Amino acid sequence: MNPVRLAVVGAGAIGARHIEEIAANRDAALCAIVDVSAAAAALAHRTGVMLDESLDALLARERPDGILIATPNALHAPQALQCIAAGIPTFIEKPLAHTVADAVAICDAAERAHVPVLVGHHRLHSPIVQTAVDVVASGTLGRIVGVIGSAVFYKPDVYFDEAAWRCAPGGGPILINMIHEVANLRRIVGEVAAVQAFASTATRGFAVEDTVSIALRFANGALGTFLLSDTGASAKSWEQTAQENKAYAAYPDEDCYTVIGTDGSLGVPTMRVRRYADRNERSWFRPFTTDCVPFERHDPLALQIAHFVAVVRGEAAPLVSARDGLQNLRVVDAIAEAARSGRVVDVVG
Repeated sequence: MNPVRLAVVGAGAIGARHIEEIAANRDAALCAIVDVSAAAAALAHRTGVMLDESLDALLARERPDGILIATPNALHAPQALQCIAAGIPTFIEKPLAHTVADAVAICDAAERAHVPVLVGHHRLHSPIVQTAVDVVASGTLGRIVGVIGSAVFYKPDVYFDEAAWRCAPGGGPILINMIHEVANLRRIVGEVAAVQAFASTATRGFAVEDTVSIALRFANGALGTFLLSDTGASAKSWEQTAQENKAYAAYPDEDCYTVIGTDGSLGVPTMRVRRYADRNERSWFRPFTTDCVPFERHDPLALQIAHFVAVVRGEAAPLVSARDGLQNLRVVDAIAEAARSGRVVDVVG
């Protein structure tokens, strides 16, 4: 079978990573890069593919089998709608769009045109997440009572110095980082029905939040708490515990989520399960047994490209659909609104 011909729109940091993974996948072939930067021109030269300055130019020249959109958030909707109108299977980096309204437009257009859309929540391709989903679904933990989660890390000053928008509203961890966590929690625990949040700017003093405390109510009755901060010296984040991105320091004995049921609890990503030897004798006076559920680590970005190839070929439905991406955005928007208003905010959808 011939390799699937893929074009990448946007050759920044994440676009360049997708290009690397396309090159490493024997079932995929990079056919074009769409970008106007000098770095993109150099990358196109190195990879030996055409460089187009716009989607219009690309589509006037050829029709790729699939297109990956890795541009700034505000460009996702117009570019996705153009790809969908052309009938081309489309991958869109997270978040699906800059606004909920734009995300709804993408979903509606894709469904009308019967064009598959995969959203780039790459962690959902991780064996860690799938193993956690399987443990919960197996009933090992009993009825899920709640989840304790954290994404607490320290972004260095240079992160803010090189992009002033990161110090302004919209540039903080609610909209930049929390959408990853929402995707994971929805997949592992269930749909989020309502949220409440407190946000603080006390540590950095920027116009945007640096720390957020979040309460979640899930549709299945479970409750959750989540601490989010980009100014906390802590190892309790996915990046530092999952060991999937070698750029981050790794702490393999730490967890960033604890999923708690009536019969036991699961630490993620250590996959430690603690439960009572006899569920008929559950008591805080009784000791837990402790086991680790085995799994094999694989780079979720590589698995994501392999999955997109299958989507383009019609061999698989998107693991993260446009509707999934829309709902993740709705939850994050609700958290931001709850932090602004001080109210409990219901999540629609």
